[in-house]
Formats: sequence, structure tokens, C-alpha cells
Amino acid sequence: MFLTFDVFGKTMAVLRKNEEWQLFLDSGTGLRSRIYDVVIPADLTESELDKYLADIFHENAKGNQLTVSRIK
Repeated sequence: MFLTFDVFGKTMAVLRKNEEWQLFLDSGTGLRSRIYDVVIPADLTESELDKYLADIFHENAKGNQLTVSRIK
């Protein structure tokens, strides 16, 4: 099951697969592109993902897009 986040205005999805987290850029049309440059620590819990994504992508914060929040 994909967990979807609004990461400073970009929709991203996170999937737990084979004991690791995988990160995707979500197009909003059902297409997702895997982001290989970001490794999410396997021991992170689901409830810690938004804070981790905020830390990694904080340079993308601008204007009225200043938060990371879970969409679904």
C-alpha cells in the first residue's frame, strides 16, 4: 500500500517493500517514478516518514508550501 504525502507542494508516495522503504514521485494521474537518490532508513516507522521527508527536501520549501503532510 502506498502512503501519499504532500512534500512542499509535490506529491510523493512511499511504499514498504521487502523490509525497505521506496520513494516515488506521484504524477497525480496514477503514474509514479521511483526516486533512487533518496534512501529512507529501513528502521524508520510509518509515523516518522513525514518528518524525514521534510528534513530531506527542506530546500524545496517556498512561498505557501512550507509543510510536509500525509495525504493518505
